[in-house]
Amino acid sequence: MNASTIAALEGDQTGQELLEEALRVLQQDVIGFPIEFDRYDLSLEKRRETQNGVVYEAAAAIRNHGLGLKAATITPEGSGDVGSPNRILREEIGGRVIVRTGRRIPGVVPLGGVHAPISIVRMAVGDAYGAKEWREGEGEDEVAFRTERIERRICHAVAEFAFRQAVRTGAKIFGGPKYTVSPTYEGMLKEEMDAAAARHPDVPYEPQLIDATFALLVASAGDPLVIPALNRDGDILSDLVLPLFGSIAGSESLLVAFDDDFEPDALMAEAAHGTAPSLEGKNVANPMAMILAGAVLLAHTDDEHAQQAGRAIREAALEAVAQGIRTADLGGHASTTEFTDEVISRTRTKLEVWATL
Repeated sequence: MNASTIAALEGDQTGQELLEEALRVLQQDVIGFPIEFDRYDLSLEKRRETQNGVVYEAAAAIRNHGLGLKAATITPEGSGDVGSPNRILREEIGGRVIVRTGRRIPGVVPLGGVHAPISIVRMAVGDAYGAKEWREGEGEDEVAFRTERIERRICHAVAEFAFRQAVRTGAKIFGGPKYTVSPTYEGMLKEEMDAAAARHPDVPYEPQLIDATFALLVASAGDPLVIPALNRDGDILSDLVLPLFGSIAGSESLLVAFDDDFEPDALMAEAAHGTAPSLEGKNVANPMAMILAGAVLLAHTDDEHAQQAGRAIREAALEAVAQGIRTADLGGHASTTEFTDEVISRTRTKLEVWATL
């Protein structure tokens, strides 16, 4: 997988504004090599106009190029509307895993003493989402049913990616499903976690039931953690973990599709936040999460130069915050474009210095 072309999925409101900032950081005069951006308009207006046709086109482009960078988009509430583009993208790309990483932002006080990164690696499909639901009976005798399913290949992908993520970050595998209460259903993920632990004996492995994971999370957060999870468990965990760091501005979300050997063959990155309509057009929204989303794409390629550029961008963004260049949400006075300019300057400097060593 190389970084020669990235599918850029345009969005709504500040989502689109922040995508443009992230793309500025990925220009050749910043990172030292050219990237072509294959752009698709996923704004709500365009999705309605094409009845989601543009979303299917964007998904095909990500499969073709291997990399996609998505802006935040609006999901309309009406049942007869175009719905969420993320569901279509996950299904069409063949995404099996969603990774969301919470990390400490310099100068931002985390909650409960959390300071080491925590990555939630969850199923991208199946489980409670997309389950068949129905009701029977009436009045007090009415009963609701739901038929959920998970697949072993998805469990395998979650477990294997989690352990490889732990290898990359020096983390411990922590947590897991409620396999004691649900040995057949949730136990499937635990079986794949145990198998992955056998394949990666050097990775610290501390499985916990999901309720214990929540209870012990803060107490165990002194070390970097990677937490494999079912789809809904991981969704809830992400909503807990990312704010523990005092802000979700330092967190990106990564959708991963795999080949038959469970090697990533398509990636889509985005910020973990929404479109912030109240900030649109004011040049005050924080672009850091979108910038980090671009960096994580480069970090997961096979190209050493792209990996180095991804690291430089990530360090530049965090160092800028550490040295007081912050947008208003982090207690600073920098505008959106000023923060991006600072990241660009620092990224260029880092890559120039590293090239001389």
